[in-house]
Amino acid sequence: MKVENNKGQTNGDNSFLHPDMSFETRAIHDGQSPDQWNSRTIVPPIHTGSTYKQPDPEMHGEYFYGRSGNPTRKSLETCIASLDKAKYALTFATGMAAVAGAGSLLKAGDHVILGDDLYGGTYSYFSTIAIDHGVQVEFVDTAVIENVENAFKPNTKMVYIESPTNPLLRVMDIPRLAAAVKSQSHHIILAVDNTFLSPYLQNPLLMGADIVIYSLSKYMNGHSDVIMGAITTSDDELYKRLAEIQHTAGPVPSSFDCYLVNRGLKTLSIRMDRHIENATKVAKFLEQHPLVEKVLYPGLESHPQYKLAQRLWAGPSGMISFYIKGDVDTSKAFLKALKIFALAVSLGGFESLVQLPSTMSHEAVPREMKEQLGITDNLIRLSIGLESATDLIKDIDQALKVAANFYVPS
Repeated sequence: MKVENNKGQTNGDNSFLHPDMSFETRAIHDGQSPDQWNSRTIVPPIHTGSTYKQPDPEMHGEYFYGRSGNPTRKSLETCIASLDKAKYALTFATGMAAVAGAGSLLKAGDHVILGDDLYGGTYSYFSTIAIDHGVQVEFVDTAVIENVENAFKPNTKMVYIESPTNPLLRVMDIPRLAAAVKSQSHHIILAVDNTFLSPYLQNPLLMGADIVIYSLSKYMNGHSDVIMGAITTSDDELYKRLAEIQHTAGPVPSSFDCYLVNRGLKTLSIRMDRHIENATKVAKFLEQHPLVEKVLYPGLESHPQYKLAQRLWAGPSGMISFYIKGDVDTSKAFLKALKIFALAVSLGGFESLVQLPSTMSHEAVPREMKEQLGITDNLIRLSIGLESATDLIKDIDQALKVAANFYVPS
């Protein structure tokens, strides 16, 4: 079938209006030009139509069916590609749909190396669905480059990591990993989940990654009212394969959700700066508290990979994990005593959240593996929001005082 105008089928065909301008300017303007709409509206409209009128049975216009393309989705994907310094961006109905999209690049008999400290849903996908489809899955500590090099096999086709990791906030040396991967084979895909940092703080493609995965539900939307994911790449062949997965499997987001994420991106830089400011204050408070055993925050000099984070990142994000002294009863007492923090999974919204990874986000990970990694019942994860840092610290302080009543020194 002939295409009357195909420029809307890939955001990679669109030249960005502001390629050399700041992140903030690109977030507001790239993919958002009023001139693309007949109405010249400043805000990209929500296109809800599922199908589009064709001029001829053998020819369609820029759009022909909602699963294959949507103007609202195109605006969002163009903006995301610009922010991530990518040639292409593809959006998916959920973050896990994006993970599955990346996993669909593998076929039966392929070998994938994954970081051993991953989001529980990612672990579940690769340890069940991918294995069921014949993919050979191996988990290693990817913070140690030699572990990755020793895990390579002739059939290795992908290395999949998070940086920082969830929930232990370990920092991956992406440039060194990329060099190790490409020295083994240029056909091995380096996939990086950049959800915890967003493109504002790290651009893995510029460090040698082949594809970058995002849960847009988190910082990039930032309002805890959307479920969506994305993959970015600058590789033409990988884009074609991923676009076929998106189109044929059909895990596309709604136009309304695309509108919401597109709106959220406009304030991403401002929000991330405040997340970092608040998280740094909270982390410093926790570090000196007598009931806190250890704080995991790459923005603290005490973090073992602080210097690496300083070198690779523009900031440490708003995620903190810490070990509270005691056991699960101490943890539960702390969690129940909090008044501002909500006990809930997810992260990256304007509100502060708290969770116990061992029984919540990482419940699906085998207990033996969790214990080996240090995802214990006294590891608590905080998503620091945009409230007053003073109020957040007061809330944590009073909750720790309550939890102290349940702590029995060994």
